[in-house]
Amino acid sequence: MASKDYTRDGTVDLHGRPMLASKTGKWKAAALLVGYEIFERMAFYGIASNLVVYLTTELHEGTVSSVTNVNNWTGAVWMTPILGAYIADAYLGRFWTFTIASAIYVLGMSLLTMAVSLKGLKPKCTSDSICSKAAPFQIGFFYMALYIIAVGAGGTKPNISTFGADQFDELNPLEKKLKASFFNWWMFSAYFGTLFANSGVVYIQDNLSWGLGYGIPTIGLILSLICFYIGTPIYRHKPKKENSHMREISLVVTSAIRNWRLKLPSQPSELHELAQEYYITSGKEQLLYTPCFRFLDKGAIEGNLKSPCTVSQVQKLKLFCGMFIIWVALLIPSAFWAEVGTVFVKQGTTLDCHLGSHFKVPPASLASVYTLSMILAVPIYDRYFVPFMRKRTGNARGITILQRLGIGCAVQIMGIAGAYVVEVFRLHLIKEHHIHGPKDIVPMSIFWQLPQYGLLGLADVFLAIGMIEFFYDQSPEDMQSLGTTFFTSAVGIGSFLNGFLVTVVDKVSRKLNRGKSWLGNNLNDSHLDYFFVFLVVIGVLNLAAFVWASCAYTYKKDQKDVPEEFSKP
Repeated sequence: MASKDYTRDGTVDLHGRPMLASKTGKWKAAALLVGYEIFERMAFYGIASNLVVYLTTELHEGTVSSVTNVNNWTGAVWMTPILGAYIADAYLGRFWTFTIASAIYVLGMSLLTMAVSLKGLKPKCTSDSICSKAAPFQIGFFYMALYIIAVGAGGTKPNISTFGADQFDELNPLEKKLKASFFNWWMFSAYFGTLFANSGVVYIQDNLSWGLGYGIPTIGLILSLICFYIGTPIYRHKPKKENSHMREISLVVTSAIRNWRLKLPSQPSELHELAQEYYITSGKEQLLYTPCFRFLDKGAIEGNLKSPCTVSQVQKLKLFCGMFIIWVALLIPSAFWAEVGTVFVKQGTTLDCHLGSHFKVPPASLASVYTLSMILAVPIYDRYFVPFMRKRTGNARGITILQRLGIGCAVQIMGIAGAYVVEVFRLHLIKEHHIHGPKDIVPMSIFWQLPQYGLLGLADVFLAIGMIEFFYDQSPEDMQSLGTTFFTSAVGIGSFLNGFLVTVVDKVSRKLNRGKSWLGNNLNDSHLDYFFVFLVVIGVLNLAAFVWASCAYTYKKDQKDVPEEFSKP
């Protein structure tokens, strides 16, 4: 067989043998991974979207504790991928890490389904749907199942999308074009899984049974995994690299410290760098010099060190320093995402959920509007907004990635402000109709919440996809798996941060208001409007900090391609 029939990027099969390009990879392999992602998102959001309702109605947790517990679990789900990405890169590879983690994920889903289905594992309820307080064992079993899922997600989330991208050979011009559309379809698959979770799964949980609502995603997840493993013979695998990224980064730091007394040369060309031919023959990425974080340049001075670092090695660390600053500025917007599945849902439980005289909309199902707005806005953004802006800016993306993120932050603040307007009107009706009870329904349609959900969904078209694109694009080529964990860790820490903000607001408001919290268990006798004002204020302040960080950021430059976009936003 001629060598030209094999993949050009060096990908191999599960046994380390070269793979035929015509019979492996591409969309016939990636489609199986996309199918898994649909069911994984359906499972995850089938839990996350309605978890606060289960904790308050079935386990009888208070508003603050339930919101905090949801945030803690969601944060764990998005933080564990850091460990999963490290294990895949350093030891097992993406396929085997995913295989082990997916088994753990299914185990957690099965245990969770048992926790809400078996009589001995769930609180006893009367015919009037009034449930007794859960026993410590029941609570412990429920949370054990949740955190087993979080461990499993840590190995699946960072590896399934990058494994999908591995199915396309970037050195093959045709496959490179196919790869450009992979992440678009990947996000669409995630959105459709989320949409079904927020509508169908949540409706089943609220109107039929929690066991069925968790059991259906579990069965779907198992079936998608069966389909995934059927495709094993056609999957392409990246060969494991032996270089240590942490060692390379620490070498730059120690070299810069050792040379701290030396004066930087007046010209960057005087810093140590290997010949361009080395990068061409080795296939490694050559990063060009940028004038940020100049103290790190001392690591590339040809002075006291026998083997100084190269400019490319120094630039890798510079990139991560710059991305870290942007990452910090995106933690507050990441925290706001948690409002969709927590505070927004609790606000909706106090409103009239009827659609017509017989059909009742589950409050958590309104999150489907959040997802639907993303599904509708993505093609509009890609087909109309980008070409329109490209003609005016000359930028291939229409606008820079950081501009996209900034717009997303601004629209997100508008969504929180919309929630404030709804809350003001809700409190006005409470006062007008003398409503006081925690279970009393305010004569206000839940569909007043549509704008706030829709605006946050629109914001994510700019913000969520922009974050994935930014951290993937700006990471060095051989560290892009680690780069994707910037996104997942931002979502995870954002969830913890939201829980922290809720706890702080609860405690401070109790002190200022004689023991009465803005986020009390009885939202009909609380001040959720003050909480939304607080979020808007910190959102505006954070947006100002993000704009400052964006103006100071220097985009990645490499020898292969320096697009026009790499001007400051």
